[in-house]
Formats: sequence, structure tokens, C-alpha cells
Amino acid sequence: MMASAAAVEAKNVTKVFGVGQEGVRALDGVSVTIRENEFFTLLGPSGCGKTTLLRLIAGFDFPTEGEILLYGEDIAPLPPFRRPVNTVFQNYSLFPHMTVGQNIGFGLEMLRKPRAQVDARVTEMLRLVRMEELRNRKTGQISGGQQQRVALARALAPQPKVLLLDEPLSALDYKLRKDMQIELKRLQNETGITFIFVTHDQEEALTMSDRIAVMSKGHILQVGSPRDIYDHPAERFVANFIGETNFLQGELAGTSGGSANVRLSCGGAAITATLPEGFTPKEEVTVVVRPEHAQIVGNGARATLRGTLENVVYFGTDTHFHVRLQDGNEFIVRQQNSRANPHTFVQGDQAGIVIGDNSAQVLRD
Repeated sequence: MMASAAAVEAKNVTKVFGVGQEGVRALDGVSVTIRENEFFTLLGPSGCGKTTLLRLIAGFDFPTEGEILLYGEDIAPLPPFRRPVNTVFQNYSLFPHMTVGQNIGFGLEMLRKPRAQVDARVTEMLRLVRMEELRNRKTGQISGGQQQRVALARALAPQPKVLLLDEPLSALDYKLRKDMQIELKRLQNETGITFIFVTHDQEEALTMSDRIAVMSKGHILQVGSPRDIYDHPAERFVANFIGETNFLQGELAGTSGGSANVRLSCGGAAITATLPEGFTPKEEVTVVVRPEHAQIVGNGARATLRGTLENVVYFGTDTHFHVRLQDGNEFIVRQQNSRANPHTFVQGDQAGIVIGDNSAQVLRD
């Protein structure tokens, strides 16, 4: 299978706001390749540089250093209206005096498209976002979720090569946000347009993305599929930022291929952990274990770690077991609930924790 073409490439992009000692380095030598027809997410906390990178791609700001390429062409000098790129903002920026249909067709009219072509494209977009019956409704008379769909339809109507989405779901309530996550992925699949999505919400990123770039302090720390990012975080920040996790200290006993033999500092048990690609660990290492990748067992059973069960938290679909290890650190085990095999552990029990081969990942830092 041939690899997808590169839709967007950032090459050693640096963005500095201000000058001299007052300057703020929002991006620091960022390089990333975003493939054609993929749903790519820039994920990170506020101030990490994700929106700055999006604005550079859109043309609202220009890089201090480096290149922004669209299908191999340097677009950094081009103003926004000359780029085949559209943006959906957090506040949607709809025109309240216009109808839904007029909002969707506005960009096409600015491009001086024939009226018949505009009407046909508006009809097509209304069908795509499932809002045909609201064509003549004013945007102030529709719900927040419907407004978000109108903003998407308006951005998609001119058939951009790339659609940029700057936290467009942040203003929606939880249930509607969940529904729109599915809707956004459907729209991306149906249109085949490259989506670049900015969010600080880990669940959004994991739910919708083909690949995720995790950012911190102007750098991209890791790029990979949602499963890669979650199951095999290479950096402590990535592991800590996405989902719950357990950190354990240990000593390297040896490596073989993409795995390392690690003797844990707590209890002295040996485990096999996966290694980040291209990483050679030092003598002392930190490993990460997701709560659902470990198993809680009785005190008499064979276990990797041992401790006292301090808390049992029931979440309906699963239960979280908070175990205080022998070295004083806490370890969380998440176990799916089953009527056929309900757990019998209670607070105060002495418990064991089993960590299977390659359930742990060695971190770079």
C-alpha cells in the first residue's frame, strides 16, 4: 500500500512573539508532517503552541523561522485568502442577520461563484450536515450544536484542501460534545478533506483522530495513533497528560530488541517493558503502567507488587483499586466489572498486583 501524500508540512518552524528579552518563543523548531485525508489532532495544555501552529497554517501569523508547506508548496508568504485552507473557530463567527443557507453560501458568493452553483452547493452541504429543513432559519434561532454544524458546512462549502478546527466543541455541553465528535469524524470520512483539529481534551483526541501530536512548551513530544500515544507514551509528560497512569522506578537489567528487562525498586520483582523507538535506556529508568494493564490479586497469589488496599471506587462499568505499595507510593488498578466474576476486595485488604510482560513502557525521561 502506498503511503499517503503529505498535505501539510511544518519544517523547523519557530515563532517568537515580541523582541529581545521580552520575546516569547511560542514554537521552537517544530517539524511535523500531516498526511492527506487524515484527521490529525494537535493536543496539549493551554500555552503549548498548538493554536499558534494552526494560525501559521491558516496564514493569520507568519513563522519567525522555518517553512510551512501545503502539498509541497511553500505557503508561508501567502495571505489567508490565497490559501486553500478554511478555519472553524471556537465561537463559529456566524452572521446572525443571515439564514442558515445564506451563511453556508457566503464564502462562495465572495468567490463570485454563479448563483446556481452556490444554491446547489448549499443544498449539498445542508444534506451533509443533516440540516435541510433549517435552510431558511436565522442562525440566532437554532441550537449551539446546529450552529456548529452550520459553521462546519460554511467552511467545507468552498472545498478547501485542509480544514482547520480550533477547539470548536469547547462551548457545547457534554452530551452534545460527544455527539459532535462522532459527527466530525463522519464528515471527515465523507469529504476526504484533511482535518487538523486543536484541543486540550484528551478524550476528544483519542475518539476522533487518525494520529495525534502531543505538544508542550512549543515542542511536539510525540506523534502517533491514539493507541500508540495511550499504550506506548514515550515521555513522562505524554503519559501523565493522557489518562491515568502509574509510574515505577527500576534498574535496567538488559535489553533485547524493543524490550527491556527492568528490576523494580519496589519489591525487587523483574518485569519486561517495551522501549520507545530509537531509545537506549540508562541504568536507572522510569516505567509507566496504565491502571487497566495491571491486575489485582489476593495477597497469597504470585504478584509483581504488594501493598495495602486503601480505597475501592465503583464507577459502574469498572472499579478502581487504590493500593498503597510497600515503598509508600500509590498504584491504581482499573478492572472491568462483571456479574459472572465480581470482585471481593475491600478496603484494608493486603493485595497483590500482577504486571504482565510488555504491559509497562520505559520512558525517555
